[in-house]
Amino acid sequence: MLFFLIEAVEAPSLSAAEFIEDDIMPVKGAVWVLKVKGAIGPASADYIIRGVEDAAVGNASLVVLLLDTPGGLDMAMRDIVQAILASTVPVATFVYPKGARAASAGTFILYASHIAVMAPATSLGAATPVQIGTPQSSKPTEKEEQNKTTGKKANKEASIDAQTTMQRKQINDAVAYIKGLAKERNRNSEWAEQAVRNAASLTAKEALKKNVIDLIANDVTDLIKQLHMKKVAVNESNIMLEVADKPLHYVKPDWRNRFLQVITDPNIAYILMLIGLYGLILEFYNPGIGVAGITGAICLLLAAYAFQMLPFNWAGFGLIILGALLMLAEAFAPSFGILGIGGIVAFVLGSIMLVDSPEVPYQVGLPVIMAFTLVSVLLFIVTLRLLIMSRRQPVVSGIATIVGRSGVVISNFNDQGMVKVDGELWKAVTDIPLNRGDKITVKAVNGLILTVERGDN
Repeated sequence: MLFFLIEAVEAPSLSAAEFIEDDIMPVKGAVWVLKVKGAIGPASADYIIRGVEDAAVGNASLVVLLLDTPGGLDMAMRDIVQAILASTVPVATFVYPKGARAASAGTFILYASHIAVMAPATSLGAATPVQIGTPQSSKPTEKEEQNKTTGKKANKEASIDAQTTMQRKQINDAVAYIKGLAKERNRNSEWAEQAVRNAASLTAKEALKKNVIDLIANDVTDLIKQLHMKKVAVNESNIMLEVADKPLHYVKPDWRNRFLQVITDPNIAYILMLIGLYGLILEFYNPGIGVAGITGAICLLLAAYAFQMLPFNWAGFGLIILGALLMLAEAFAPSFGILGIGGIVAFVLGSIMLVDSPEVPYQVGLPVIMAFTLVSVLLFIVTLRLLIMSRRQPVVSGIATIVGRSGVVISNFNDQGMVKVDGELWKAVTDIPLNRGDKITVKAVNGLILTVERGDN
């Protein structure tokens, strides 16, 4: 899997007067405005795709995508690109506001759009994909080139080649993809290839000069003015944009987008997974009304949904499970800390590896890992051990304390009769005949009936 960063969807910073109120249906021909600020991920992909599809249903004249992103997940980026290419409504991607960027995945989205626009003091490029879990390749040194030509150190060269093969495949695939988008939109394909292979970047003025974008606009109002009466090719047909007097309809992220944004955060997904594990373990250890089990199952399913959208590492998940089991074993069978320490180490390493990304925004935060490691130690080793010790202690109160006590038979009986224990009369049952005055010992209690046997006289 490729990645660029993680997502965030925020509301536009444009004034409220520029937008139709959200509770009013957009008029036919309105300009729909979407904004993505932050990295491209599942939530932002869902927001953009739904926005473009709804704009077509609402007979919008134009979709303006305000973009400020450092990149994002390759899968999410490709879903967005496909939605834009299939759109029956022209999509203008606008790198906005000043100081914004369309780096990495954002460059692909900009190339796929019917109209590519940048604000002054913005940039795009640096679209080289990164292979998760694989070290970055580097150009061979002069010495390595000499070894290659002379045939020396063949094993080392083979190892280097094996390490870089996957990245070359990823880069070549990305190059072919962005060049196809450039050809589709009649944009500079040579620079697009450099953006992928060499992480090349451009300013807005340079991008316009090199035919990477179509326009430079100061804001949305300026963009609308420049696009009015402009012809745009959409699905093999030319559309004349008549947008000068059209109202703007701001599309807010709905509850589904916000929900995706929350649970696909690596830290939230990690916490949901651990709550799920804790809940199931507590339910299995102490079956009750099922609150812990139901809560755990729900949290685990939510975490599974989130992790399928993230660069999930099964080895990390396995280490977390192993760590939890080792700490649990330490609680049941104390081993002078060996199992507990091993469990803590496995738990921490698994948590670090769980979301397989070298970039900090895609990693589970170290403070979160440390906090839940401490929670796990307290839960599995301290709390469960105390519970187990309390269960193993002899009962010191209640009717069960009478077991093992001595008493005396009140009257002769063969299988059932009366006995006195601690000065109280009890109904008793026995397997052997007992006579008045015989000493007995209580073996068990069933309700208010004692099971007794002959004691030492």
